[in-house]
Amino acid sequence: MTYYHPKKAVILAAGFGSRLRPLTDLRPKPLVEVNGTPILHNALRNLEEVGVEEVTIVVGYRKDAIQYACGRRFGRLEINYVESTVFDKTGSAYSLWLARETLLHGDCYLLEGDVFFEVDALRRLAEEDAPNASAVAPFDVSMEGSAVVLNDDGYISEVRMKQTAANLTDGSPQLFKTMNLIRMCSPDLRGKIVPFLDELIGAGAVKAYTEELFANLIERRGLRMAATRCDDLKWYEIDSSDDLRIAERIFSSPHERLSVLAVSGGATR
Repeated sequence: MTYYHPKKAVILAAGFGSRLRPLTDLRPKPLVEVNGTPILHNALRNLEEVGVEEVTIVVGYRKDAIQYACGRRFGRLEINYVESTVFDKTGSAYSLWLARETLLHGDCYLLEGDVFFEVDALRRLAEEDAPNASAVAPFDVSMEGSAVVLNDDGYISEVRMKQTAANLTDGSPQLFKTMNLIRMCSPDLRGKIVPFLDELIGAGAVKAYTEELFANLIERRGLRMAATRCDDLKWYEIDSSDDLRIAERIFSSPHERLSVLAVSGGATR
C-alpha cells in the first residue's frame, strides 16, 4: 500500500461568512469558535499532527485578524498568506488559483476554512492508497450542498451541486457529502489541476467554486479522485448560526452529542 504524506496545505479563508452574521461582523468566519477553539486553529493543529510543515492561507475579508491570530508560525507550521483583494466578487476556485505557487511545489492538502473536524479525517486521507483523495460521509436528510456519487472501485464518478433531502429518492445512487478536505498529488497538480485552474480563470470564470472545478476535472478531464469514507468521524461544515450550535454539541460531551444527532437526523455532515 502506498502512503501519501503531504508537507504542504492550502486553506481557503477569504470569504465573508455572511450567513453567520452578526458573529462575522467583526471577525472572519474561520475565526469563529467552536467550544472556544477557532475553526482555523483546529485545522492548523490537525495539519501539524499529520506532519504538514507549511500552510498557505488565502485571506480576504478581515485578513488582518487571521494574520494576527495565526502569525507566521503556528506550532511547528510555517504560515504563508496570499491575499485576495476581490474576495467579494469571486468564488473559491479563484482563491485556490491565487495559491497556485504552493500547488506546484509538491503533494498538498486542500481545506475550506469553515470545516471543524477531527484529525483522523486527515490520517485517513494520508493512508488512502490513491494519488488523490477526498474525504466524504453519507449524505442524509439534514444536509445540503455538493454531493458525489461513487463507482464500484470507491472513486468519485460524478459531482452533483446544490443537493438537498429531496435528492435522496429510492432508486437513485447513494450520495455522499464532500467534507471539503482533499489530498492532491504533485503530478496531477502540475499536469491537470493547476493548468485547468489557469484555463478557468483565464476564461473569466472568477465566480466558480472548487466543487465546479473538481466536477469538470473528474467528469471530463480524467482526474481520478478516491473517496475516503469518514462515516464514523466527527465533523461539521459551519455556514450558519444553526450549524455552529450543532457543531458545538457534536464536539462536546458524548451524551450531548447523541442528543443533537437525534434531533438533527444523525448527521455529522
